[in-house]
Amino acid sequence: MARLVFGMNLSLDGYVDHQSFAPDPQLFRHWIDVVRGLAGSLYGRRLYETMRYWDADDAAWSADERAFAVAWRQMPKWVVSRSLASAGPNATLIRDDPGTAARNLKAAQDGEIAVGGPALADSLGKLGLIDEYRLYFHPVVLGAGKPFFAGPMPRLRLVASDRIGAQTVRLTCVPDA
Repeated sequence: MARLVFGMNLSLDGYVDHQSFAPDPQLFRHWIDVVRGLAGSLYGRRLYETMRYWDADDAAWSADERAFAVAWRQMPKWVVSRSLASAGPNATLIRDDPGTAARNLKAAQDGEIAVGGPALADSLGKLGLIDEYRLYFHPVVLGAGKPFFAGPMPRLRLVASDRIGAQTVRLTCVPDA
């Protein structure tokens, strides 16, 4: 049985915005390893469309960027969307209820499935389907934007904290039973 994990980079004030700050080289290599180890990713439409950047090669990419792109392309992806007409390579479009789809994926897969996108994580979290939250805090204050938590969540329990790279602290939390 798979575990659903929601983890993203975020500012100290709790916002996710890939254009306002970026991972340092050590954290970027960490993300490569994370993606290589996933059974797949369950995306909301908005984040999936952002991540499609990695589908096309760019001659200016570093070796790490190429490694991330290869890992991302090889990983199975499931995309929750009612508006997309199709999904890209190695991706399956899910138009039905995301809760049912997530339950089915958990039952059919082994390992970790990343949940991509705060809105999708919010809906799955309210259904009790997220097994773990990984908050990668960066020393940036944005003051506005898309919050990591899109709404109130059940009580969480801190199970680990660690530093990754020079500028990031990861908190790992699980729903408190």
